Amino acid sequence: MKTYALCPISDKKINERVARLNAIFTFSLLILYVITLKIFVISFLLIDFALRSAELTQYSPLAILSRYIVKLLNIKPKFVNAGPKIFAARIGVVFSLAVLLSTAFGGLNIVGISFISVFGVCAFLEGFFGICVACQIYPFVYKLFYSTKLVGEK
Repeated sequence: MKTYALCPISDKKINERVARLNAIFTFSLLILYVITLKIFVISFLLIDFALRSAELTQYSPLAILSRYIVKLLNIKPKFVNAGPKIFAARIGVVFSLAVLLSTAFGGLNIVGISFISVFGVCAFLEGFFGICVACQIYPFVYKLFYSTKLVGEK
């Protein structure tokens, strides 16, 4: 049996506590969107994920709020590699855009609900259990776009 791990690596570190709080806020905003159907909620998420995916977290409203809360509550930081979180933020951009477009062109239809559901489950798993779904799908994305062979395969 072959075992290997493939994950995006960065030379930067991120506080996992802040990242998980970002995910909880994302999950909460998705619920707010489903309840209110206010397009600015998804637009806000799109902008916030775009900032984080471009490694501009110092301008991300959710990241600023999360850092403030973590500091206020004096939660001990746990630094992890930023690569997986940046990749997850890029997936967040894709999902935010997909929700925005599907609901803009068709209201809250089955496509929009599907995107919101998957997006929400991913945010929930990251926020409450520390399970990064993006890390689980990264090897497949890597294989599809960057290589015909995964590391460790012969």
